[in-house]
Amino acid sequence: ETLIPVDFQRKGQIRDDDLLRYLVKPMREAVLMTCLMDCCHSGTVLDLPYRFIADGDHYQMERNDDFDMDHLIEVAKIAATVAASLGGMSQSVIQ
Repeated sequence: ETLIPVDFQRKGQIRDDDLLRYLVKPMREAVLMTCLMDCCHSGTVLDLPYRFIADGDHYQMERNDDFDMDHLIEVAKIAATVAASLGGMSQSVIQ
């Protein structure tokens, strides 16, 4: 899944995985971003866990079944463990 920018022949396409890696993941907690995509696959272009489909039959966010929530939770656990161990290390260095 890619976006085709105007200069794609010189710079290439923009992959949805890159949008997730460089745009979505670096955001801090509580950041609100509105992203409008005028394309046929706009519901999945950022690979988010939920999506809204504006087709007249849907009126709320729906779970994206292709999103690997278990993997996200596992990565979050690892990040929390690393952060906690670094926090402990910084305390011992300070003392």
